[in-house]
Amino acid sequence: MTRSFRAGLRAGLPFAVAGGLLAASFGVLANDVGMPRWAAIAMSVFVFAGSAQIAALTIIGAGGGLGAAIGAAALMNSRFLPMGIAIGPSLPGGTVARAAQGQAIVDASWALAADGRGGFDRHLMFGSTLVQYVGWVTGTVLGVLAGSALGDPRALGVDAIFPAFFVALLIGEVRGGRALGVAAAGALIALVLIPVAPAGVPVMVASLASLLGLIRRPGA
Repeated sequence: MTRSFRAGLRAGLPFAVAGGLLAASFGVLANDVGMPRWAAIAMSVFVFAGSAQIAALTIIGAGGGLGAAIGAAALMNSRFLPMGIAIGPSLPGGTVARAAQGQAIVDASWALAADGRGGFDRHLMFGSTLVQYVGWVTGTVLGVLAGSALGDPRALGVDAIFPAFFVALLIGEVRGGRALGVAAAGALIALVLIPVAPAGVPVMVASLASLLGLIRRPGA
């Protein structure tokens, strides 16, 4: 175990605790919308992406189809493509080896691993992601097992955690004013489609507004 890997474990611990709490609420509400326990746990084991899992669960809870849930989750995770391209030169080995190492990319670990000179410390990223992964899966298991003992999670306000989570993400993105137009476009699309489209479709289509962020203004 390298010194950098141990540093990553320490750096990732606060994110692991916060993620574990969010994962517990995911497990509780997964029970509430009728998702089998094994499916909720498997989703956290194999997907390990809070925003994507929460978006999919929200759509399923609203009566949306599996296709809409998968589509929204895929759009939420599309941000990992440019992140992977950025970190690729810092990962040794061939294409398959770099792709395998890239599976450790999560938002916090990617940012922590940046060295400020355009490179990334992969061992620090691995350590940070590992402790966050353990926290996420453990939180999901605890939430799934505790869900039936809590009664109606809405009576406890647990269902408010997910909207608050997305509002927090939105505030962080629009603070500088760059993403305000994209957020407004997504909201407008959703408002137009909610009365006429099947459940889940408005969220998935509104997510397409995020692609506007890829368009660079001349001179930018």
